[in-house]
Amino acid sequence: MIKKILLSFLCSLPFITFGQTSRHVVFFTDKNNSPYSVSNPSAFLSQASITRRANQNITVTTQDLPVNPSYITSVASTGATILNRSKWFNSVTVEVASPSMLSAILALPFVSGSANVGRYSSNGIPSRKMEVEPASKKIESQVSKRTTAFNYGNSLNQVAMLGGDAMHAAGFTGQGVLIAVLDAGFSNANNIAPLDSLFASGRIVGTWDFVDNEQDVFDDDAHGSMVLSVMGGNSPGELIGTAPHASYLLLRSENAPAEAIIEEYNWASAAEYADSAGAQIINSSLGYTVFDDPSQNHTYANLDGNTTPITIAADIASAKGMVVCNSAGNEGNGSWFRISAPADADSILAVGAVDAAGLNVGFSGKGPSADGRVKPDVSAEGFGTIVADPWNGTGVFGASGTSFSSPLTAGMVATLWQCSPNSSSQSLVNAIRQSASQFSSPDSLLGYGIPDFVVACMMLSGINPALSENGEALIIDGNPFTNELTFSYFSKSASNGKASLYDITGRIVWQSTMNIAPLSNNKTSIPTTNLSKGVYILSISSGEDVQTKQVIKQ
Repeated sequence: MIKKILLSFLCSLPFITFGQTSRHVVFFTDKNNSPYSVSNPSAFLSQASITRRANQNITVTTQDLPVNPSYITSVASTGATILNRSKWFNSVTVEVASPSMLSAILALPFVSGSANVGRYSSNGIPSRKMEVEPASKKIESQVSKRTTAFNYGNSLNQVAMLGGDAMHAAGFTGQGVLIAVLDAGFSNANNIAPLDSLFASGRIVGTWDFVDNEQDVFDDDAHGSMVLSVMGGNSPGELIGTAPHASYLLLRSENAPAEAIIEEYNWASAAEYADSAGAQIINSSLGYTVFDDPSQNHTYANLDGNTTPITIAADIASAKGMVVCNSAGNEGNGSWFRISAPADADSILAVGAVDAAGLNVGFSGKGPSADGRVKPDVSAEGFGTIVADPWNGTGVFGASGTSFSSPLTAGMVATLWQCSPNSSSQSLVNAIRQSASQFSSPDSLLGYGIPDFVVACMMLSGINPALSENGEALIIDGNPFTNELTFSYFSKSASNGKASLYDITGRIVWQSTMNIAPLSNNKTSIPTTNLSKGVYILSISSGEDVQTKQVIKQ
């Protein structure tokens, strides 16, 4: 059981004030004379965070140490308002009332420099865009009549496209996995029916608003509520998320009405909170290209995986053992055309959008990254995606954007980690890429394609991922064999099957019933000491599927 995340992971921060002021990120030279030490990580990391690192052989370093509190106190003594702090960048963001106040900060001996990160305005246009489509326009699903463990309603296609219905049927629903959702706000999320089970069961384990420095995240933009619903939603007959039994951190880093580069530093602080709290996955349906202040604008050349602040932070988050899923952006039909930061980060999953038929949607941000890497990494349904209606309190509708393909994928990552709990974050990322529909021939539209999380689960379990049309695989362990024939049968679903061994005349020489467990090896051994040397046919029948392979005794 994931315990309630204590707010002790955040120092007490003052509220932001708005006025004729300017905002800056202030960088420090070092972390010398800090009260924190890498030998005592429990002073600044939760046990879940420490365990996540230990399981992946990730050491705690000085980068993990909080910013020196005495440095923060000295900066605040100049009259500056401390907004957020970042241990990864060894910095604080501040609001100053005058140039002389900034000069006083820069004169401090432990300050290495600063950068203007802009002040919020009310007329900015966020680079994150969302298009809304009525649910009735959703493309007809090819799996709408499939028998499933949950009553998905119209959300079945977006889940089944990723193998989610099979993962759920096998018991992998994200239970015990903590997902941090970084977004623009979660308006009314605590009052809408599709999300009520999250709150009733205590699986919203922490919240923080890095824009307004407060715990309440339910009074701002509703974008995050819809994003959350495609992962954690549980409204039978209407919407089942890809990780309906996972736990969630709700973190606001984006100020939707404006666009300033300070939001990238907010994102870094939120990702650090997620790391400290022990999150295993970050979903970020955010992206940055140009800003209200043109001097802060990114260029496509900046999307090289190493330049923008948010991209650097995303790669650091990955290095701490978390899987970061980020939307590819919605500029595919616009003048920008490409992915947005931090989708260019090399260690994360940047997620593009397809329609219900698996075809690229024009607005999805295009790759590659500026340095030529495959981007997006994978794609999921982002056109007419079924989401919770945050304004009605009940019901769902169809919404479009990579904002929704990313959390669909993030929720599936939770099911995969539940399926393979001893895997590292990067091995999960690699398996997801390799499971995708066009891994052998990626492009700039879908990247490696649409991932199959059942195949990824098989790969992480050491199983040959070659599946039949119905999602089954027969794997022979040692062929030719001598005194014993050992085989494994993998199926997406549970069933009662039959295994038969035939000689070349068609005579059955061995037969047995099989209780086939879903998403498991179902390993069986046949004693063959009484069989003559020669060729045999092994046949496994399960429902309508029949798998046969030629085997040889020598």
